[in-house]
This record gives sequence, C-alpha cells and structure tokens, in this order.
Amino acid sequence: MTDSKYFTTTKKGEIFELKSELNNDKKEKKREAVKKVIASMTVGKDVSALFPDVVNCMQTDNLELKKLVYLYLMNYAKSQPDMAIMAVNTFVKDCEDPNPLIRALAVRTMGCIRVDKITEYLCEPLRKCLKDEDPYVRKTAAVCVAKLYDINAQLVEDQGFLDQLKDLLSDSNPMVVANAVAALSEINEASTSGSPLVEMNSQTINKLLTALNECTEWGQIFILDSLANYSPKDDREAQSICERITPRLAHANAAVVLSAVKVLMKLMEMLPADSDFVTTLTKKLAPPLVTLLSSEPEVQYVALRNINLIVQKRPDILKHEMKVFFVKYNDPIYVKLEKLDIMIRLASQANIAQVLSELKEYATEVDVDFVRKAVRAIGRCAIKVEQSAERCVSTLLDLIQTKVNYVVQEAIVVIKDIFRKYPNKYESIISTLCENLDTLDEPEARASMIWIIGEYAERIDNADELLESFLEGFHDENTQVQLQLLTAIVKLFLKRPTDTQELVQQVLSLATQDSDNPDLRDRGFIYWRLLSTDPAAAKEVVLAEKPLISEETDLLEPTLLDELICHISSLASVYHKPPNAFVEGRGAGVRKMLPARAGSQETVLETATGVSDQPAVIPAQDSLIGDLLSMDISAPTVPVPAATSVFSPPPVDLLGGGLDSLLGGDVAASGAGGAAPVSQSTTGLLGDIFGFSATPTSYSPPKSNWLPAEKGKGLDVWGTFSRRSGQIQMDFTFTNKAMQAMAGFAIQLNKNSFGLTPNSALQVMTPLLPSMSHECSLPLATTGAIQRMEPLNNLQVAIKNNIDVFYFACQVPMNVFFTEDGQMDKRVFLATWKDIPAQNEVQYTLANIQCSADAVVQKMQQNNVFTIAKRNVEGQDMLYQSLKLTNGIWVLNELKIQPGNPNITLSLKSRALDVAPGVFQSYDAILHV
Repeated sequence: MTDSKYFTTTKKGEIFELKSELNNDKKEKKREAVKKVIASMTVGKDVSALFPDVVNCMQTDNLELKKLVYLYLMNYAKSQPDMAIMAVNTFVKDCEDPNPLIRALAVRTMGCIRVDKITEYLCEPLRKCLKDEDPYVRKTAAVCVAKLYDINAQLVEDQGFLDQLKDLLSDSNPMVVANAVAALSEINEASTSGSPLVEMNSQTINKLLTALNECTEWGQIFILDSLANYSPKDDREAQSICERITPRLAHANAAVVLSAVKVLMKLMEMLPADSDFVTTLTKKLAPPLVTLLSSEPEVQYVALRNINLIVQKRPDILKHEMKVFFVKYNDPIYVKLEKLDIMIRLASQANIAQVLSELKEYATEVDVDFVRKAVRAIGRCAIKVEQSAERCVSTLLDLIQTKVNYVVQEAIVVIKDIFRKYPNKYESIISTLCENLDTLDEPEARASMIWIIGEYAERIDNADELLESFLEGFHDENTQVQLQLLTAIVKLFLKRPTDTQELVQQVLSLATQDSDNPDLRDRGFIYWRLLSTDPAAAKEVVLAEKPLISEETDLLEPTLLDELICHISSLASVYHKPPNAFVEGRGAGVRKMLPARAGSQETVLETATGVSDQPAVIPAQDSLIGDLLSMDISAPTVPVPAATSVFSPPPVDLLGGGLDSLLGGDVAASGAGGAAPVSQSTTGLLGDIFGFSATPTSYSPPKSNWLPAEKGKGLDVWGTFSRRSGQIQMDFTFTNKAMQAMAGFAIQLNKNSFGLTPNSALQVMTPLLPSMSHECSLPLATTGAIQRMEPLNNLQVAIKNNIDVFYFACQVPMNVFFTEDGQMDKRVFLATWKDIPAQNEVQYTLANIQCSADAVVQKMQQNNVFTIAKRNVEGQDMLYQSLKLTNGIWVLNELKIQPGNPNITLSLKSRALDVAPGVFQSYDAILHV
C-alpha cells in the first residue's frame, strides 16, 4: 500500500495518539507515527506540540526515519528554538557516522535550520565535513557554508570557512568544485564589501575548466557563470579558454548552451575581429542557437530573446540562418512576434526576396496583432534595405488592394515612413492611398494619411476638400489627428494661399478658441503668430526639409546591450533590462560590462562602483561614455508636480505686439540667439522696483551652452551650478529648437571626483514643444561613485529624451563644494597650518581685485569661506581663512591685501593639493563679481 493513506485520516484526538505511537518501543510503529506527523505537517496541521517526541526518534540507524525527523526539524526549529538545541548532539554524532549519506544528511539539515542559538554549535561538525573523505559529503558541506553565511556572515569569516571553501576549488571531484564555485558565487553576491572573495587567476581558471567536463549540468552552469566574470590577461589565454568551452555548445541542456554562449561572446570582444579564430568561432555559435529553436515554445521564447541580443551585437553569427526564424503555423503568438523581430534584424540585400514573400504570407493570417506586426515589418525592411524599397512598396499596395481594414491602416502608417526615408520617389501611389480615406478609423492611420496629404498637397488636386472632410468632426478626433490636421492645413495654405485662406482660419479658430488641449492651442497660436507676422519665415519653418529617418530605431543603446550580453541566460536577457531595474537588494547594483574590444583604446569598464586612481577620458560630445547609461531607458519617469509642468500665463494679444512688450524683446530671437535665457528671481524684480536688494547669495557663474542644438538634434541646453540652502543645484535652461515635441527627459552623471549624483528625478516640462524654453534645477548629492577626473571638477553628463541620448562634459565651479561647516577654530587652524608640510603650500596672485579687506571677508563668507583671523602687518591686511569641501578635505588660506594695490597674494595649504587650482579659480571668480 502507498503512503497516500497517511493523508486521508480525519480522526480527532490525533495528537495524543501520535504522541503515544512516537514513544512506542517498536521501530515499525515509530516510523509509521513519524510518517503520519509529516503528512499532517504537509497538509498544514500544527503538530509542533510533538517536537520533543519527534526529536527523540532521531536516535536511529534507519535512514528513512532519520530523513523524516530532519524534515520535521527543519520546519519547526524556527518556532521552537529552545527545543531545537536538543538535536545538536545528534547532529554532531551523525556528522561522524560511518555512512556518508547520513553525514551529508546531517550537514544539509544543519544548513537549513536558521536558528542563531544552534549555529555556533554547528561549526565544528561542518569543519570536519568540509574535509570529509567522501566527495558527496564535501559537496553538501560546501553548499552549507553559503547557507550559514546567509544566517551569520561574521561567524563564517571568523571560523575560516571561506578559506576552506576556496581550498575545495582544487578538489579532485568535479561536483565538489562546482558546488564550491556555486557557494562562493552566492556568498560573493551577499557580501557587503564589494570586493571578490576569490581572486580569479590562471591557476583557478585551469582547475575550473578541468572540472567543467565532468560536472552535472547545473555544476557546469555555475562554473561557466564564474568564468564569465574573469578577464583573461591576453588574447592567447582568451583563445585557450574559448577552445575549452566550445564543446559545451553541444550540450543537451539549453541553460548550459546559453551560459557557454555568454562566456564566448564576452571573450570574443578581446580577440582581434579579423582573426581566423573569431571567424571559426562565429560559425560554431550558429548551430547550437538554431537547435534551441526546436525545443518547446517556452524555451524557444527565452532562446529568441537571447538571440535578439546576440544578433544586435554580432549579426554575422546568424546571417545565413534566416529560414529557422520563419514562423510556423502552430507557434504561439509570443514566439511569432519575437521571430518577426529577429527576421527584420537579419534582413539584408541577399535574403530580402525570401523575407518579403514570407511577410506577405503572414499578412494574410487570422491573428490581427501578428498581421499588423507583419505589415509594419515590410515597411521596416523598405527603410533598412534601400534596394528592396520598390518591391516593399509594391507588396504594400497589393495588401491595400485586399481592402482588409486593419491591413490597409497599418500599410498607410508604414508608407508614411517610407515617404520620409525616400522623398520624391514613390509619390505616384498617393492616389491609391486617397481612395481608402473613408475606411480609416484608427488615430495613427488617420494622422499618417493627413500628414501625407499635407506634405504632398501640391500634387493632390482636391487636397483642400480631403482635409476639409476631416474638419467636420474636429473635436471628436484624437489629439494626434488634431495636431496633424492643423499642421497639414497650414502647409496647404503656404503652398496654395489663394484658395485655402478660409480653411486655415477655420482650423486656427478651432484649435485656439474651441479647444481645451494646451498642446493644440499652443501650436495653433504659434502658427497664427507666424502667419500674421512673417509668412516667409512661416514657410521656412513649416515647410523645412525633414531629416531622413533610419530603421534601427528600436536597437538597444550600445552600453545597455553590452551589459545585457554579460547577462545572457538570465532573466535580464529575457526582459532586456539590467538586473537593477527589476531586482532589489544584494547584487542588484553591481554592473557587468564587456571588456574593451581588442585593438581599441578603451579601458575595461569597472564591474562594481569602486574607486579608480586613473582619470577618465573626456570623450567628444558625439561619442559614447561607457559608464553613463546604467539608466533604464524604459524606466517610469517620476511625475512632475503640476506647479512646474503646467504654465498658465495671463491672456496676451498673441497676434499683436503684446508678447514682445511683455518679455521685452522678440521671443523667436531670444530662443535662437547665442545668449542663454537669463532667469530673474522675483526678489530681484521687486528690488528693482522698490529699491531694495535681494538677500546675498553664493556666487553662481553665468549659464554656458553645454549642449548646442546642432549636437542635441534640436535640444539646446544651457546651464550652470549653484549652492542654495546647503544643497548643490544644477540649473538648466532647455530649449527645443527641433520640429517635434520632446518628452521623457532623464539624466545620468558619470562617476566623478566628488561623487556628484542626482538627488531626484529631472523635472522638465512635458511635452517641451518646438521653440519653447524651460528652466529647471536638479538637486545633487555627493554620495555617488567616485572616479578621479582630469581636471578634478570635470563632470560627464548624459541627457535622454524621446529623441535620443545626448552626451556632454561640463566643469563644476569648486565653490559649490564649499560646505557650511567650514569654520575652523583659531587654535586648530594654527596647529593644522604648522602640521601641513611646506611642500603642500602653493601661491597664486589674484589680479585686478577692486575690493577692500572687509569686502573680501564678506564676499567669501557668502560662499562658505570663513575668516578665522585678520591682522595688519607693515601696512598690509593679512586674512586667514578656512574652507571645507564636501569630501571632507580642509583648505587653509592666507591672503595679503595691500591698500592701493589691485593684486592680492593667496597662499593655500592643504593635504590634498589637487584641489588648489579649483579653489584659486573660485576665489578669482567670486572676487571679480
């Protein structure tokens, strides 16, 4: 009879009966009773009252009974810690049992009992098991060390278990090695020190590679993951490791295959791209990836998500394998859509005919979502492979002829993109598109059709009638359609002004007077103002040449892609997000990056946020900064408070000169000119009116142009730094000089000398419409990762919006790092000045300073530079001042001021002389204000 009988009893008074059975002298009865207890525990009954009776049953040679008792113990030890101590002697005894299975069982159970009182008693048995003669016991003990570390990390370090664990890496048994690697990896992730516990060197790697061939599949995965964290010394070592890992590609387990691919992808970065070895390796990587696609759908999907990353990094690997990504009739939709995406990535002139015939077939499927994606894919192919554009357009026209509503609408959306990519080439098909105008009911399709009519109004005889037909239900249309209709009618008016004047007045009236939508209203006012003041300028703005679009808009940002390649075969590679985007806690903040490509001048990016002594290289604004994009591109943005995002200015005569007179100049000129828009505080304005001045504030340099519009794809960024109320602020003026609205702003700062990092999200008015400026401030903290920069105050910045990610470098004035607690006691000042050696003193001359000693004291005090003492020696004033930087560095200064002499001598002493040039520049700037 099976053990199911133990789960069917419903007797009352069961606990008492079980208690008597557990104390029965007969072994058989005792075993039956323990089975009943475990069955009750499994179905959720509370049998903790039987704890002492069950523990008494531990004294047995029967392995089955011992396993059951240990199972009970693991479950109830947490709630009965005092009782659990009774079991300690048995653990110690079982760890010396002649049967290795019992020794291993004891050590496994010890690791699972998470009770602090017991932990210290288990150290000695565990130490013996780590040196046990039987490999099964050693491999179990290795995992137990990781569990013990989770309970009491300090105890594990003090007892020397980590060293014993490292010794197991040299074990003769491959499974022991694999478990030791797994335990060390687990401990490494949980460690707060951030430094690796095991120094990976050639010897250790050689041991791991030797064990790799004989491990179980999970052991192989642990070892491969450890190898992925190792950076070989040179090409030769990298090639040797690749050769020894390559056989894992033929493994039956998909996880082993993907782990091997991850290691090879990383090591290939270190090898010369044109070497024969890399070419051979590229060919070897294709078959295992293809084989994964014959698995069950769930494994296929995981494989496809990983392949998507691999194809973006190295398209050559699968360029000849297009057919395996063709969709099968019985594929689930999630597999179909992923295959479709990879097909487009692999599309090239050589295989485009095959791809198009497949896509055309897909467009006749019954699954609406899949059909839509297939039609879009045809458009993407046209944009990606120029030679195929004509064939793609022809295919799209054939699909439009089917008159299937959703197919027609998707086709019109992608044809609009094709017109953008190839202007003045395929406009002959417009008449066919216009025939389907009445069938369009989706906002995106209607907006695309309106864009086409407006863009090519001079070629469409009845363009005004077509656009007028949309105006009838203007207020019922989606915002996207309303905006597009407004722009299209203005374009039509500029091309044919004589017969469309009434139409443009009608749409401007609808947009500005009858609409509640601020985007629509603002655009309407801008067009109205342009048309009424300078039609020629309006023509230049509205009918300007459009920038060409590219197909690869959905590619992952290169730095993020490199990070995800290091996480192949993990959840990050399925989500296409770095681990810190969806995992909290230990290990989530550690970033892995690919090594620099062989032959390049790039340095290997640090995997953890440690301090480096080497200055970072400042790249050009249009190049990538490796560390900048740890940001999650698709992360949710912090909502902007209504007060900063919604502007409600007083009513102004928009078509007269009201706006100009209000702002004191031409708006357009100030937006496009060379000077940054100047912000004035309310206090300053009131001061001008009533004759009192604003409260003195610390020095902030005037804004400079950090990101010119030509490098920011229309985004113009001016900025400066200031210190207000003890907080460093990064003050911006964002101006949108592009033709489209901007949204989704986010910022990331690279590691820097002072650990500057954003203290909150960047709050920019969303959307930032064309020709609009917005001023905002970003509070900064000094708790970020530190990396010495050259110069010391250099800061590398990345700003993201819906258009792209932009990079620039700027310099932070040193005075913003001067803290409010920088006033030193006189005696401490004197002692410190004497204590700092003479070689740590530098002298500067502050030229042309028109300030008295008292004015110098006042100005510097406003900037957290405190005067400790003032003396007059031989007719010249001597000021002794102290300041403290945010990183705790003190700077002591002596100023010699001679009446009538505009030059001041500044003597500066500090234990860190690197800060001296920045402090001098701050003195110079502050005293010249």
